[in-house]
This record gives sequence, structure tokens and C-alpha cells, in this order.
Amino acid sequence: MATLDIMPAQRLIGRKRLFSLSVPALLVAYLLYVAFAFDLPGLAGRARWDNGATLLQDFWSYKVHVTRDNRGDGAITASIEGMRNATFDAANEPDWVVTRADGGRDIVLPGDARVSIAGNGNVTLSTSEGSYLIRPTADGIQTDIAEPPETFSISDKRFSAELPEGARLSVTRSRTEIFRREPGWELFFFDLSSPFYGTSFLERVHLAFSAERLRPERSNIAGMWHDFWSNSVWHHGDVAWAMFETVLMAFLGTFGAGLVALPVAFMAASNFAPSRLLRQSFRRFFDFLRGVDALIWTIVLSRAFGPGPMTGSLAILLTETGTFGKLFSEAMENIDEKPVEGLRSTGAGALARIRWAVIPQVAPVILSQLLYYLESNTRSATIIGAITGGGIGLMLVQAMQTQKDWEHVTYYIVLIVLLVIFMDWLSGRIRSRLIKG
Repeated sequence: MATLDIMPAQRLIGRKRLFSLSVPALLVAYLLYVAFAFDLPGLAGRARWDNGATLLQDFWSYKVHVTRDNRGDGAITASIEGMRNATFDAANEPDWVVTRADGGRDIVLPGDARVSIAGNGNVTLSTSEGSYLIRPTADGIQTDIAEPPETFSISDKRFSAELPEGARLSVTRSRTEIFRREPGWELFFFDLSSPFYGTSFLERVHLAFSAERLRPERSNIAGMWHDFWSNSVWHHGDVAWAMFETVLMAFLGTFGAGLVALPVAFMAASNFAPSRLLRQSFRRFFDFLRGVDALIWTIVLSRAFGPGPMTGSLAILLTETGTFGKLFSEAMENIDEKPVEGLRSTGAGALARIRWAVIPQVAPVILSQLLYYLESNTRSATIIGAITGGGIGLMLVQAMQTQKDWEHVTYYIVLIVLLVIFMDWLSGRIRSRLIKG
């Protein structure tokens, strides 16, 4: 008998051991399938890691462009990211750009590299490996470089050289351009038109409390705020308005959905719906609304009403009406029926019973869910705004499409993260106050 009792136990242990080994084996097999199905080895082989490194550099740095017009009058300008409203005048050019006696420029670059642009347009590139002459002509370029380094790209129409620390030289018949990367977010506080540009922090503190005004029409501290808010490069005023639009889309969509879903949810609750057919009809209606993603509603409504923040708010409202209808109806089904029966025994009508017996029980749950989804929809409003043409999402997409303002992309992402953190903190504080009564 003892032997017979041991055999089932051994088989049970064997099955458990087989199960414990088969689950990891199936997981490994699934991961291998995913690796080949999505062609991960090919993706890794096609990856441009140098482009990724350049993109990361663009998050925390900017490029100064020194450009000569080879087709026109030969004018040489220095600007940040090639922007016209961020072009240095002769007095404010970077100290590594030196004006030559013939009107050209000598540009000092990292890694002992140096570019000299002569008055006639000829370019001399000096590196640790040698000195190279490039001459723009009416048909293209001419150069006598017999054995160019690997970082050079030469044709009869274009010369380009990748230099240390992200610097680059490009010469064509129409333009000579030198890029030099600098750390930081230049012109973040004041653009080149502001008299406060180029001042240090201590100088700004002194000017803020100084009686001597740089602009007669306003005090220095008011002038600093005006120039910061109306910055023509970073557009802080426009960014603040876009952030407000994003929060407004989330707020109108979330609380508008709550106002619509609350009365309708009674028809989906089993203890309030007059019939089973009506209750199932409203439940399927809520399933339909939340089954269609807000992005799809955004595209549909954009075709119907045109782009704008209100379209984004309506898209959030439709999706969240379905979500809140389900959540609110389930909260109503779980209420304590004793207060309702007590009011019914006194002769109170249906509205009075809902007002004094149902709403006080479900209000904390409803408000908590509204605040949570407000926080979540603040993130969603960023993506929706990119489609509908409103909010910080639109500015984020525009900065990405330019392929040069990636420090602006970082700025917008930081603001979005800070906004989500703030909304999470605010909704948490309000929810805790509601729970404590």
C-alpha cells in the first residue's frame, strides 16, 4: 500500500517539474520567433548608430552656421541653426570667427582644425593631417586633394568634410558653410534683438534693480520679462499658450464626458434600468464609444469639423463617455440599498432618492476616476493636438519635422513631463482630500 501511495505523488511531482521547465522553454521559443519575425538581426545591421549619436547631441547642443554666398556678393554671415532671426551682427559674432583683412573669415574649430575663407571665396581647410584648398567655380568646385581622408566626400559638385566634435565643412558652387556645435540652448532667455543678450546672471540681477533703464519705456525687470516672453527663437509665450490649450482639451474632454456619462449610466446599471433590454443597449453603446480609440475619433471629427482644440476635446469626450459610463454604472450597482429604501419608505421620488441616497455614495468614486483620467488625458491631448493642430503636440511635431530644432523638441518634452507630474500631484492631493472628507 505504501508503494501504491508513493507512485501518484511521484507522478504529480514529475508533472510539476515538467510544467516548470516547459514554461521557460516556451518563453524562449516565443522570443526567438519574435526575433526572426521582426527581423531583429537585419534591423541591427541597418541601424545608423552615428545618426542616433548625432540626434542625442542635438538634444543638449546647438549648431552655429558660418555661411558664404558664393553666387551673390560673397557676403559671410554667422547664425544659430541657420535661422534669419538668429543671425549675428559683426559686433556679436562668436570669438572663434575672425574677420580677415580681405573681408574673409578665419574659423577656428575643435581638434586643431581651421577653415579660412578668402575674400575671393577660396577655402583652405587645415587639420592635423594636412592643409587642403577648395575653390568654388561657376560649374562646381575644384580641388587638388589626391588622397582624401575617409571623413572627406569629394565630387565635381560638392566637397564635404566631417571634422572633430560634430563640426563640418561643406562647399558647393553656390555656398560655403561651416557648422560648429556648441553646448547649451543658446538664446533661450533673450534673442539677439534684446539688449540683455550676452549679459551674465550677475549683470542681469544688477540691471533688474538698477535705476538706469536700457529701454526708456519700461523698467529693466519688466523689459527682461517682455524679452523673455516674446523671444523670437524659443517662443515662450506661444509655448505657454500651447500648454494651456493642451490642459484645456484634457479638462473639457474629461469633465464633459463625466457630465454626459453620469445621468446615462443609470440606464446601464442593473438596479436602476427599467428593463434588461434597455440596460444591454446602453452597455453596448458605451462599449462602442470606448472601443473606438480617441485618435480615430480625432481623425473622423477633423474631417467633419476641421482641425482645432475643440475637435480634440470632442474626441476625448466621446471615448471617455464610454469609459465613464461603464465605471459609473458599476459603481451604482454596488451601492448600499438601505438608504434608498429608507427614502422610498418616506415617499421620496426617484430624483430625491438619487440625490440624497445614490450620489453621496458614488461621488468619491466618480470624482477620483475623473481626476485620474484627467491626468491620463493630459498625455493623450499632446498626441491628439498633433493631429488636430492645437496644443503643445502641434509644436512638438513641427519641431521634429524641421530636422534641426531638436533642442526645442527636448524643451517641449521636458515641459510635457513636468505638466504630467504636476497633474499627478494635483489630482493626488484632491483625491486625498475627498477620501478624508
